Amino acid sequence: MKRIVPFIILLFLLAGIIIGCQKDLPKPGMKPKIVSMDQLSYYHAEIVPVYNQNLKEIPSLFVQHEIKGNQILVECIVNGVSFRESDHAKQKIGKMIVWVDGKKNSEVTSAAFIIKGLSPGVHKMKLEVVKLNNESYGLTKEFIVNIPR
Repeated sequence: MKRIVPFIILLFLLAGIIIGCQKDLPKPGMKPKIVSMDQLSYYHAEIVPVYNQNLKEIPSLFVQHEIKGNQILVECIVNGVSFRESDHAKQKIGKMIVWVDGKKNSEVTSAAFIIKGLSPGVHKMKLEVVKLNNESYGLTKEFIVNIPR
């Protein structure tokens, strides 16, 4: 009996260590459809509201960006404006114009996209939600990114 007690104590300690050391990671809600990155040298993310989110009739824009290498991963939440031309349920259809250092870089018709090939250094980014005829909805977001060397 005296030999069994230390064995039971040791068994409980090992079981506690094994149970306590398991990784309980949350399941990701969305898998990115992005190019895989080998190195994460700089990380910056922010979410900034442009309009009050509680008023559904007023379009609003939230932007989150992440820098990975020389690429910027951008995710936007645009309420009140659809990027699908075939979406007739919503009255407001549009696209997003991406400006880099004051120059028009591209037009996108999705809420998540990647800006590739930026040179090292500081860049001023501007996102502008516009109608299909390039008339502004008044939704813009500007931010500064620092691409590492």
